[in-house]
Amino acid sequence: MNPATAALLADALLALHMGIVVFVVGLLPLVLLGGARGWRWVRRRSLRLAHLGLMLFIAVQAWLGRLCPLTVWEQDLRRHAGQSGYTESFIEHWLSQPLYWDLPWWVFVAAYTAFAGLVVGAWGWVRPTKTTRSS
Repeated sequence: MNPATAALLADALLALHMGIVVFVVGLLPLVLLGGARGWRWVRRRSLRLAHLGLMLFIAVQAWLGRLCPLTVWEQDLRRHAGQSGYTESFIEHWLSQPLYWDLPWWVFVAAYTAFAGLVVGAWGWVRPTKTTRSS
């Protein structure tokens, strides 16, 4: 793979990573608000399982002291592209700012654990509906 392709793939992976973060963080307030307002879509079991699964995976990764696999893959692609940091492209610069913070690891473990607890709590506050198939 040539360096330009690796850089483009790294940017695409960063955009995907940011999309997942927006989904995980943004869905919780929507579920709580939607539960209070009667929005049926926030009770979709498949949506809620994806949300819960992602958040639990993130929390477990933090407890194990591991970086997110998307971060690892992106860093590998950037090294392959000859990039040493997040200063090479517009996408890198603007998407990496809100995604990567320079804080002690314990802050991430505590935040991810607390957020996972909120997601689990939301499961009880706004119960997902069981899907039934009509014949």
